[in-house]
Amino acid sequence: MIPKLNSMRLLEQHKIPYEVVPYPDDLRDAEEIAEVLGVPPYMVYKTLVVEPDRPGAKPILVMIASDRALDLKKLATVAGEKKVRMAAHKDAEAHTGLKVGGISALALTHKNWIVYLDEPAMQMEHILISAGQRGLDLRVPTTALLGLVRARIADVSVPAVE
Repeated sequence: MIPKLNSMRLLEQHKIPYEVVPYPDDLRDAEEIAEVLGVPPYMVYKTLVVEPDRPGAKPILVMIASDRALDLKKLATVAGEKKVRMAAHKDAEAHTGLKVGGISALALTHKNWIVYLDEPAMQMEHILISAGQRGLDLRVPTTALLGLVRARIADVSVPAVE
């Protein structure tokens, strides 16, 4: 049975339709997850935790397609930071209270994180994002997601190098 997560309750509160998409919870790589689900990698979004290189600065969440790589320089520029770095897995888990592979902007709305959604998502009617637990993605309408997590649209990625 699929548990009812806070991310799902939030979508229901706002009357946003969603579809729960389970996958094997030992998978961490968003591209592998896309393959297992039989969907194109550009539809499965991963949520990354990024730390500004400034004392006391709050980490940033960035959602990018699984077939893309985060461009830290582009992100630093749009975030108005001198420098940013990827959070180590243990730090990402400590910051969010969620396990890597299950980090979701939807599960963190009450914490007022700054969230960036990579610009290519705007070409998609729906994207798949983590439900806040490993093994569960949610297929959500992109524009509704934007408003709910108060995401800022930004060009922050480059094609992933194979």
